[in-house]
Amino acid sequence: MRNSFDEQLSLLNEMLVEMGSMIEKAISFAISALVDQDVEKAKQAIALDDDIDRMEKDIEALCLRLLLHQQPVARDLRLISAALKMITDMERIGDQAADISEITEYLAQIPHDRKPELIPKMAEATAKMVTESIDAFVKKDLNLAHAVIEYDDVVDDLFDEVKSTLMEMIREDNTNGEQAIDLIMIAKYFERIGDHATNIAEWVVFSITGKHWEEA
Repeated sequence: MRNSFDEQLSLLNEMLVEMGSMIEKAISFAISALVDQDVEKAKQAIALDDDIDRMEKDIEALCLRLLLHQQPVARDLRLISAALKMITDMERIGDQAADISEITEYLAQIPHDRKPELIPKMAEATAKMVTESIDAFVKKDLNLAHAVIEYDDVVDDLFDEVKSTLMEMIREDNTNGEQAIDLIMIAKYFERIGDHATNIAEWVVFSITGKHWEEA
């Protein structure tokens, strides 16, 4: 019985890693689409969202089977509980990568007079958070999980700078107001991705220590 349970736990880990790889790829496509105005990359990010949604449902079903048909000990129960929370954040990251790409598809049809240089920097910072939150889970690395949580302040500060820059652009020339608002929306989606990466890292902390971030 325990051997079967361990095999299913191993499968759960593999599926979480695969879903993590999917969201990393979705963000990579979304960033390339934005920076290069590459509509094909935008379409790839949007299409990948369906695969991410299916993976969330598959992992959720496995977690529920483990909870209903097995009797997990405390450590295993923490992992399963954390997995259920993590996949919700991963799914939202996939949604937001798709949202960014949908706006990028629209922006690619019109010329960019000015595009704040901080948006690609913010995109790279959020991608770093997502990658490291997944790495923290794979490696069971508490220090890396803590670093991801603390790095969220960097992304929040970048969002504030981007928003200020774009608002200044609107004040200088309101003919570009709609484009600036779209770019603010993109920056906001990246900021939310950073929040979800933070949540994933916090659940990694819980799965390792049994304590929530504030208590650890």
